[in-house]
Amino acid sequence: MKKDLPVNIVEDISIAVVLENATPDSKSWTVYLVNEKNVALTNVLVSSKGYGQKEGREVKTTTLRHFLGDVSAHSAVQIEVIDTQVFGLTNEYWLSYYIENTIYDKKYIFLPESIVDENLSKVPLVNKPGVIIGGNN
Repeated sequence: MKKDLPVNIVEDISIAVVLENATPDSKSWTVYLVNEKNVALTNVLVSSKGYGQKEGREVKTTTLRHFLGDVSAHSAVQIEVIDTQVFGLTNEYWLSYYIENTIYDKKYIFLPESIVDENLSKVPLVNKPGVIIGGNN
């Protein structure tokens, strides 16, 4: 039965952890959904959670659900502010949305310690440095 379902490939949609502000003492980060498609996304829902090992013990964060509504073509919207304390965990974002009457979904995973200065690049449509997953894959 599963083989009979259409393969709805997610392209031109990214999740980015963006460096908003940096001072010598601290940095503030925000997670964005980046829609580089030529069409709007409707009924956008993102769930986020963190999990992994911290100081030798298993850690799980609360699962958060963010209803973003409609996201215009060629736009970026804020999902959540993220605390640097969870950068040592696996941070997972599960995205689902509609284009017309077709549903799409994709899981984006930021591995532990992947959100570091060495991995920063300019995030499209946000025009700030960040770590981005997705795009044309």
